[in-house]
Amino acid sequence: GSTTQLEDTAPRIVEHPSDVLVSKGEPATLSCKAEGRPPPVVEWYKDGERVETDREDPRSHRTLLPGGSLFFLRILHGRRGKPDEGVYVCVARNYLGEATSRNASLEVAGE
Repeated sequence: GSTTQLEDTAPRIVEHPSDVLVSKGEPATLSCKAEGRPPPVVEWYKDGERVETDREDPRSHRTLLPGGSLFFLRILHGRRGKPDEGVYVCVARNYLGEATSRNASLEVAGE
């Protein structure tokens, strides 16, 4: 009964986000799934800046789902405030390294 030692592995993205077109006020999901050992921590970046989710701000309309996908309760779009439109990437990290997904653009459909 020898136990096989599972080797730690650097993260890799197994499901990449794809471009989405959403009407404002509608929900949206950007998919991302990463594998690795230990399980990687997933973060999202929009136009190069880290995306805050309800983990940092409980009032946020963006939720990081357990698998790593980014869920928008509703797409915010307005002249004031930051619209959700932009280019997103998901980054998975553990102590062995990091993996970055393909770029996915989120567009808000016309008024």
